[in-house]
Amino acid sequence: MAEYEAVIGLEVHAQLTTNTKLFCACPTRFGDGPNENVCPVCAGMPGVLPVMNDRALEYACKMAMAIDATINLTSIFARKNYFYPDLPKGYQISQYEQPLCEHGRVEIETAAGTKTVGVTRIHMEEDAGKNIHSSTENKSFVDLNRCGVPLIEIVSEPDMRSSEEAVAYLKELRSILVYLGVCDGNMEEGSFRCDANVSVRRKGDKNFGTRAEIKNVNSFRNVQRAIDYEIGRHIDCIEDGEAIVQETRLFDANKGVTQSMRGKEEAHDYRYFPDPDLVPVRVEPSWIERWRGELPELPAAKRERFIAKYGLPEYDAGVLTAEREVADYFEAAVGVHPEPKKIANWIMSELMRELNECGESIRGCRLRPEGLAKLVRIIDSGAISGKIGKQIFGDLFRSGEDPEAYIAAKGLAQISDAGALDAVVDEVLAACPGEVARYKAGEKKLTGFFVGQIMQKTKGQANPKLVGELLAAKLG
Repeated sequence: MAEYEAVIGLEVHAQLTTNTKLFCACPTRFGDGPNENVCPVCAGMPGVLPVMNDRALEYACKMAMAIDATINLTSIFARKNYFYPDLPKGYQISQYEQPLCEHGRVEIETAAGTKTVGVTRIHMEEDAGKNIHSSTENKSFVDLNRCGVPLIEIVSEPDMRSSEEAVAYLKELRSILVYLGVCDGNMEEGSFRCDANVSVRRKGDKNFGTRAEIKNVNSFRNVQRAIDYEIGRHIDCIEDGEAIVQETRLFDANKGVTQSMRGKEEAHDYRYFPDPDLVPVRVEPSWIERWRGELPELPAAKRERFIAKYGLPEYDAGVLTAEREVADYFEAAVGVHPEPKKIANWIMSELMRELNECGESIRGCRLRPEGLAKLVRIIDSGAISGKIGKQIFGDLFRSGEDPEAYIAAKGLAQISDAGALDAVVDEVLAACPGEVARYKAGEKKLTGFFVGQIMQKTKGQANPKLVGELLAAKLG
């Protein structure tokens, strides 16, 4: 298999976080009752006229700026004609020959270093509705709430050579979109969706193989699994002398396989032509300059700043800046207790573990950055041990209680009184004469045993440094 290489291109559909749809005033809320957010425009009734959402245009252009794409000052909406029950007009309003943006790039980190993935185009389009199939009722239903919701389609060049690179590209793209605030990046709700185009060729061959498109994969893990399966399938076909069919396939996450859905359409199958109900989109250069000035610090720039300003390892900086809200949380905590590496460790271990277990985002976390910073500062002061800090973290996370008040109420303050600890040390040594004799005979590793016994008797509240000093004095 080493003589083959994969050629991967991704088409990402990102739902824009506008309050209303692309061509009408219907809301874009997720989770409302079926067909609640539908009007004559998005339902495709005769005689209605679409009017473009200016905010959607702004958001699309901001994404283009973030990946150094060229914004075309004039672009045209086209009708993409196909029949499907969730498409009431019988066509989808999209862009084809003259898209809004072209020629961008996204940098990703790979095992071999930084790699640039080209972006062919970003175009605006409306979403289709949703078909719901009920096996119990043996019926199918159509919900048009999503119909007309604004999307941007981000089409990459076929620059990726592995599923790992594809996932790295997707994660970086999603991070940029969320930082900009133009997409919430929620894959489960369908606001960030990916179609993967996969082919295989022998290494050194400049011609592309026949590609298959994998539609609408809903998680990073499944994107990787689907691409890996498809690469293996293509190689097996080539080795067995079988022809690879250009087609659209679906990924079955339960079985871990892709399955044929339909033959892959070409552009001429959609009979694109300019939408006669919509005027060309004209972007003023002054708008571009204003929007450029509103761009936030983007993930790549923030990663570099975290490394330079806070002295964080590259890995830590990458984890902390993957989500804008996590990066903001970190900086707020460091502003209270300027110990960046310690704060980073607590966020990446204890905090993220708790968030993952309860399925929450950091936005709703009850333990605010100031609370986490206080906890780390208390541990650094020696008032409690790091072990106690980890034991109480879950309670603080769930309650959001002030760490100082919690520790005082529970009587968890670290014992740093030499007189009080001296008696405990004597008690432990008297109870372990054999271990004391072995220690004095040169078995110095027993220090850990004695410390453990003392911690057990003090319920973990003994000051470890002071315990070590007392043991050294008594054992010689």
